[in-house]
Amino acid sequence: MSDVGPTVPVVHLWDWLPAAFDPVLVIVAVLLGWKADQFGKVVIAAIAALGLSILVSYAIGLIGLPWVAPVRADALTLFPVRSAAALVWAGGAYAARRLVKR
Repeated sequence: MSDVGPTVPVVHLWDWLPAAFDPVLVIVAVLLGWKADQFGKVVIAAIAALGLSILVSYAIGLIGLPWVAPVRADALTLFPVRSAAALVWAGGAYAARRLVKR
């Protein structure tokens, strides 16, 4: 009898991409980032997008429907990836709006 110990899941790039391109995350981050009139509000937009995307993903997972980036007990949530992606999406929308306004 061999005691192997706990196994650590291997995370690949193709596991990260769906979390970064979660449709709810992208839409909320871009909309709120576009409306931000100060850079500090981009961080708030990213936090709101992160929270809403996780809630929607979890609700869809509870129903049992397939989703791009599900939040389940047996799947990786990838909070750092989602947080960074929300900040990038909101910051990109903020920068694009500032360029358009010039």
